[in-house]
Amino acid sequence: MQGTRGLFVPGPTNVPETVRQAIDVPMEDHRAPDLPDFTLPLFADLKKVFKSQSAQVFVFPASGTGGWEAAITNTLVPGDKVLAARFGQFSHLWIDLCQRHGLDVDIVDVDWGEGVPLDIYADRLKSDTERRIKAVLVCHNETATGVTSDVAGVRRALNEADHPALLFVDGVSSIASIDFRMDDWQVDIAVSGSQKGFMMPAGLAILCVSQKALEASKRAELARCYFDFKDMIATNKDGYFPYTPSMNMLRGLRQSVDRLLAEGLDNVFVRHNYLASGVRLAVDAWGLNLCAREPKWYSDTVSAICLPDGFDSAELLKRAYYRYGVSLGAGLSKVAGRVFRIGHLGDLNEVMLMMALAGAEMSMRDLGVPITAGSGVAAAEEYYRSAVNGYSDLSVARIAAE
Repeated sequence: MQGTRGLFVPGPTNVPETVRQAIDVPMEDHRAPDLPDFTLPLFADLKKVFKSQSAQVFVFPASGTGGWEAAITNTLVPGDKVLAARFGQFSHLWIDLCQRHGLDVDIVDVDWGEGVPLDIYADRLKSDTERRIKAVLVCHNETATGVTSDVAGVRRALNEADHPALLFVDGVSSIASIDFRMDDWQVDIAVSGSQKGFMMPAGLAILCVSQKALEASKRAELARCYFDFKDMIATNKDGYFPYTPSMNMLRGLRQSVDRLLAEGLDNVFVRHNYLASGVRLAVDAWGLNLCAREPKWYSDTVSAICLPDGFDSAELLKRAYYRYGVSLGAGLSKVAGRVFRIGHLGDLNEVMLMMALAGAEMSMRDLGVPITAGSGVAAAEEYYRSAVNGYSDLSVARIAAE
């Protein structure tokens, strides 16, 4: 096809040209004497993205799944009980990973379209008088359903129960896109990946680990080698790694972090909410529903949109891809064929996102979905035009209100 294909899946996201150029450099010596001049400031600035002063950052050549595995294998022992809610494909996969490692997972099954049930978590924690639960898992942003959960609320439940369990957060599709506060929420391990809010190719698992979790790692007995915190700590303190790092990706990560900090994290969060709000208005104008059941669950990084009965979202995705050059996200597992997803995170602006809305709208009309031509596009357009100078107007207003 002619022109540029639009990428609007919820990861991998668009890679800014400056980040791509930072990655596309000649190979270098990963044992060079001046490498710490690069790596140590990078570690320090990554902590700013997680909003932490006291935790330690680890960067593994892996995906978010590798980050999940690093989190549990470095802190738990076989048979440990963990509390986890299952409300989408990725919360399910983290549970599956825990079970494969021999952990006793107390699963709270929730309707897909809702998030972590704070009341049930609170009850389970209060009733755990023997303190058998060693870790509480939270999928901050469930990418499959476009649902964001209340991490701060889970921390409150832990505190109210005076429970010592570790708090683990999957922030793969939230960190660097929506508000996340490692220290304020007393998160013990936060897991992210390079391919979403960090605006890079897949290939890095980025973890932020509290001092409490590092202390817990001294009792951990699950098998690990590649993901061992101990080996990383021993070498990271001097600015090096226990094995060959992906230096090109680290160079890209440096540029990505610079972009995030230059924009300002609060501005990043406002921008994502602003873009997501336009998409939600488009969905409403089409007369369709989000998979997320209530506004309190709405995600600012991805919208999972339900098609009417009788229409197959897989066919919609093919139409968008082959006819209009737009990549949209597929429905996964329980919602396969029923929803399609628009990712609105990372390096995006209003006009880029209008391409996703127009492509989705034309594809739906081609399949006979009963929507009015131009309805969704017009609704989003009017919303985006309402902020004369874009999201910066909204950002200034929010900062003034706070």
